[in-house]
Amino acid sequence: MPTGRLLFRSAWHRWDNRCVTTAIQSGTQERVRRIQIVTIAWMVLEASLSLWSAWKASSPALAAFGGDSAIELFSAVIVMWRFRVGASEQEERLAARLAGGLLVVLAVFVVSVSIISLLGYRVPQPSYLGMAVLVAALVIMPWLAREKRRLSAVTGSAALRADAAQSSLCAYLSFIALLGLSAHALWHIEWADPVAALIITPLILFEAREAFQGRACECC
Repeated sequence: MPTGRLLFRSAWHRWDNRCVTTAIQSGTQERVRRIQIVTIAWMVLEASLSLWSAWKASSPALAAFGGDSAIELFSAVIVMWRFRVGASEQEERLAARLAGGLLVVLAVFVVSVSIISLLGYRVPQPSYLGMAVLVAALVIMPWLAREKRRLSAVTGSAALRADAAQSSLCAYLSFIALLGLSAHALWHIEWADPVAALIITPLILFEAREAFQGRACECC
């Protein structure tokens, strides 16, 4: 075969491989954007309903869960921004540290509200809307975490891996909060709600520490 034809065929294969690689990367980024759109839509609903229910019912557990959901919403927006405009690693770390600071503030607030509740100054009330949100989170968040883990393995994105860890943690938090709210609603154990909030607090602080260190937690 003439040398010119060999060179042409080699160049054609290289160009074809580049096109396939670009198409795969474009498809993966589109899947990341779709999963983050679903995350953001759900987290807006989850955070708003949880915090509203916490305010109506004076529930420390729902306040902890809703506050963490609001910060996870911030994380999801950061990941969306990262894949849209290509944020630098330094900007990602700065955003992660900001989220970590917000989590520490949330933990202090939750402990304060829980102590006030346990001392009897504010008695939490059952919240069936809050319980419904927690049940939905138990179904939705593990699926989101699984999809994000899969996509982070493909893209190699630390931000997406950290977001997957937060989604997994959100599922754990919803389970603990649901136990506290259910014990209160079914057996009228008033201290179950603030105790559930206090159990959640170390998980929030652990998540904050991982955010400050700029890596995903191993809970997912």
